[in-house]
Amino acid sequence: MAQGVRPRRQPQRTCIACRAEQGKRELIRIVRTPEGRVVVDPSGKANGRGAYVHPYRECWEKALRGGTIKNALKITPAVDDIEALRAFGLALPAKEGDSV
Repeated sequence: MAQGVRPRRQPQRTCIACRAEQGKRELIRIVRTPEGRVVVDPSGKANGRGAYVHPYRECWEKALRGGTIKNALKITPAVDDIEALRAFGLALPAKEGDSV
């Protein structure tokens, strides 16, 4: 008997803001670069320690509040890095199902 082709498994990641698990491709990766910067990683493949956040403003605001990013990336991000992340988050839809 011929074996059917199995669908590829998609890696699962947890949003650092809402703690919901979802496929890696549905989340946005934030990375601590080897230089100590904290940036958005659109490719999902940049070198450095990464954390994942849903592409919704609500999750971004929650991740930027308090020490969530600090704990996930094990670094205190520079003020300009936080402002760049905040600006990126403002361009996202408010919640799932909303359009930009």
